[in-house]
Amino acid sequence: MPARLEPDPIPRRDFLGLAGTWAAMIAIGGSILGMLRLPKPSVLPEKGSRVRLGRPEDLPAGGAQVVPEHNVLVLADARGVAAVSLVCSHLGCIVKQTEGGFSCPCHGSVFGRQGEVTGGPAPSGLKWLAVSRAVDGRLSVDTEREVPPGTFLEV
Repeated sequence: MPARLEPDPIPRRDFLGLAGTWAAMIAIGGSILGMLRLPKPSVLPEKGSRVRLGRPEDLPAGGAQVVPEHNVLVLADARGVAAVSLVCSHLGCIVKQTEGGFSCPCHGSVFGRQGEVTGGPAPSGLKWLAVSRAVDGRLSVDTEREVPPGTFLEV
């Protein structure tokens, strides 16, 4: 015999009704959270592989110019314009320009003036990148397209 102070047991029908109501509320809440995330993209676009350099006459003649946000060194001389990646071929560190070429501050790789490996653990030289001229005469570098070392675009 149940005691006076004990609550009455919930009938099975009422329990199933409450469980269905809670499940529907959870599903609706999850849907609303999913809809609130829709305006924000899940995957952010990457930077483009093209680096705009400007007009050839804007580049320093016979010198080098670093484009730090893309880790590219632009060389301009009598042969034309060329671009060298400043990303070490060993583990992707950013190399620094020295008097004799380039050096990696992380693991000690040393590269010559043309980006060839002269010492350290790097398996290959620095990548030379494709330089092209647009219709309006401006130069750009494609950071994803590699060319043979020593390739200059005549300007």
